[in-house]
Amino acid sequence: MRGLWTTARVRAAEERVMARVPAGSLMRRAAFGVATAALELLGGKRRVGLLVGAGNNGGDALWAGYYLRRRGVAVRAVLLAPEKAHAEGLAAFRRVGGRVVDRLGEVDLVVDGIVGLSARGPLRPDAAEHVAHLDAPVLAVDLPSGIDPDTGAITGPAVRAAMTVTFGCLKPVHALADCGEVRLVDIGLGPELAGPDLAELDDAEVGAHWPVPGPQDDKYTQGVTGVAAGSATYPGAAVLATGAALLATSGMVRYAGAAADGVRARWPEAICTGSITDAGRVQAWVAGPGLGTGLSAEAVLRTVLEAGVPVCLDADAITMLANNPDLWDARDPDTPVVLTPHDREYERLAGEVGHDRVAAARRAAEKFRAVVLLKGHVTVVAGPDGRVLVNRASGSWAATAGSGDVLSGLIGALLAARLDPVLAAGCAARLHAVAAERASGGAPIPASALLAAVPDAIRALRSG
Repeated sequence: MRGLWTTARVRAAEERVMARVPAGSLMRRAAFGVATAALELLGGKRRVGLLVGAGNNGGDALWAGYYLRRRGVAVRAVLLAPEKAHAEGLAAFRRVGGRVVDRLGEVDLVVDGIVGLSARGPLRPDAAEHVAHLDAPVLAVDLPSGIDPDTGAITGPAVRAAMTVTFGCLKPVHALADCGEVRLVDIGLGPELAGPDLAELDDAEVGAHWPVPGPQDDKYTQGVTGVAAGSATYPGAAVLATGAALLATSGMVRYAGAAADGVRARWPEAICTGSITDAGRVQAWVAGPGLGTGLSAEAVLRTVLEAGVPVCLDADAITMLANNPDLWDARDPDTPVVLTPHDREYERLAGEVGHDRVAAARRAAEKFRAVVLLKGHVTVVAGPDGRVLVNRASGSWAATAGSGDVLSGLIGALLAARLDPVLAAGCAARLHAVAAERASGGAPIPASALLAAVPDAIRALRSG
């Protein structure tokens, strides 16, 4: 698991470290890491340009230029705020032959030292003009300038980096936005940092948590998942959600609803009934995909919430809760619930998402005492206890009709297998992204292809 720390905590940790080490030593250590990465990216080429802002981020870039000059690299720098340039770094840069210019001109690599963790908002016009004319790859110092360090929001001109070198620890931006390849340079912050504000599950960890049958298991001990989804209008939602639950674990799936014949025809392993009252006992429910929002659907949702087992609510279930909040009364206070809205569903349920997606997920998790999985290219999973997991997909192949139904089925199966709800949502999100990537092969795919790739994705994560 990769931890991510917000800027306020990082700055506090840096101040504590700087109080006990020689002045400037952290900056030079960080800059040396930037220079080392720059040499790797250059691959034998010899021209580097620095975009240097005010303060310490610009100082990091200038000191990196100093180390690059000592290795024979031609380095030129544009000072975006000459009167506020880091004095010691600028003096060192000039001392070894670094040039200060008005325009970078032809270079092989650009080091982005425009702004650091303290900045908010898009690039200012002068910086944006320089960035707009770049045609060389960019190495960002700490974060690509113009991207919010805590939310990953891009609200105007910003740097697009091929690589980002950051120091001490990862920050939320490194998971919430595209920072290119991210390199971490140790500057001794570790002892000053307690538990992270956010976390990102790695593939090996997801594979280790994924439930597989043991020698004493049978179809009941591995978890029985109930699926209340689909309708005459949307039978495919039932087929996809049920299939995902079946492929996710080795337990049992009970389907209840109007699409029973279609589900049975596609998945003969599923135990199908036309009514939720005939479904039998389950260890978790998936409810909502394609269910509809009428009175009969509301009755199904009430039954699911009254069952007293963990439940994953998606799509129409979220709409019904938004339209009729009294439905929450059917839930026992301690019943675990995972909500899986996309942005528009979230707005119906809890208001505008805004630029800070982590804060939005946390608000809803606290309000509804539920785990909230806010869908997107970066999926955010927030628990009512304050835990937050993030998962960044490598592409947008899962942005297709029905893929959310697959995700719901995966979550429901993991809940039935008794995984912690936050972990169940996080693991399902990661596997969902991996399955989409493996199924696509670089071309658009339907949700059924994503579903078919689930076993291969599980094998890949478990072997990692």
